[in-house]
Amino acid sequence: MRYGLLSLGWLSVGLGVVGIFLPVLPTTPFLLLAAACFARSSPRFYQWLVGHPRLGPWIRDYLDGQGIPLRGKVWAMGLMWTSIALSCYLVAQPWARGFMLTSAVLVSGYILKQKTLPPR
Repeated sequence: MRYGLLSLGWLSVGLGVVGIFLPVLPTTPFLLLAAACFARSSPRFYQWLVGHPRLGPWIRDYLDGQGIPLRGKVWAMGLMWTSIALSCYLVAQPWARGFMLTSAVLVSGYILKQKTLPPR
């Protein structure tokens, strides 16, 4: 189990780092998943990730309840709704469209409900 969590944690770190450069991939969820995996499998890697000068602030801000930066909210919402709109255009089944739209509305509500991190 420990090795599985470590593998998933490092995969999530990798995807999170790629997400910094590719706007299609979200960064924060992958880093949070990595932190959760490391917290259960390796305290050393957890401390490294949370204390990292570039990756750590995303995790610490969320875990401390400080919120999500406005820029992050705008990017997340914009990319999510763009991809959902494209998916709904490409998928013909009404049940699939309904599922995608319902998911997007719920995720949008969650993002909007989170505090907005003041500019630094």
